[in-house]
Amino acid sequence: MSRRTRFAVFAVGAAGLMVLFVLAAFRLPDFGGRFHPYGERAVTAAIAEKTKNVVSSVNFDQRAFDTVGEELILFASALGAVVLLRMVRREREEEAGEHGYGPADVFDALRLTGYLLLPVTLLVGVYIVAHGHLSPGGGFQGGVVLGTALHLLYLTGDYPALARLRPVPVFETAEALGAGAFVVLGLAGAGLLIPMNSVVGLEVGCAFVLVLAKFFEQALLVRTDEAGKEGS
Repeated sequence: MSRRTRFAVFAVGAAGLMVLFVLAAFRLPDFGGRFHPYGERAVTAAIAEKTKNVVSSVNFDQRAFDTVGEELILFASALGAVVLLRMVRREREEEAGEHGYGPADVFDALRLTGYLLLPVTLLVGVYIVAHGHLSPGGGFQGGVVLGTALHLLYLTGDYPALARLRPVPVFETAEALGAGAFVVLGLAGAGLLIPMNSVVGLEVGCAFVLVLAKFFEQALLVRTDEAGKEGS
């Protein structure tokens, strides 16, 4: 397909989307008015399911199909990072300490702060996930906190400890299980906010760990043979 043809296809799609957007914009309720059809339906459905938070009801009950799409996008992103950043034949893993990717030279105060914040941050992440059905979002935000909390060890200069704490195959399996469990729960029907919120936290947290792990491996552990020859 030529560049001109691709541009023509894009122009047709963009024009169609623009027409739909303009038509939808003219049908929106007036700002500040009393007519809010979507909000009224969302609140009514949340009350019917006895959901304590309307936002969570929208995410995991009324529009769970959209949430499945978001989870699969993140799953695909993590899988893509794993595939694209994996070691290939011309790359090899450095010996530990050969080029100083072991504990970095950081201030003792920074190292101590990181160690102290690690359990606190993990606890906060678990708390956010566990109470996600009571607050807007929850599972996704809590998963991000959990996934990034482990990397406080990297900031303290203790990368080997981080590598031991997050075995990549285990997190790959957990991410796949979380994504699959969310789809199964979604097909089971409404009223499953707590388990759906929990598996979202699991999938999101594992996805962030995997993506960062692969970037760390490329930046800290892997070099090409050509670079090795140049440095020798």
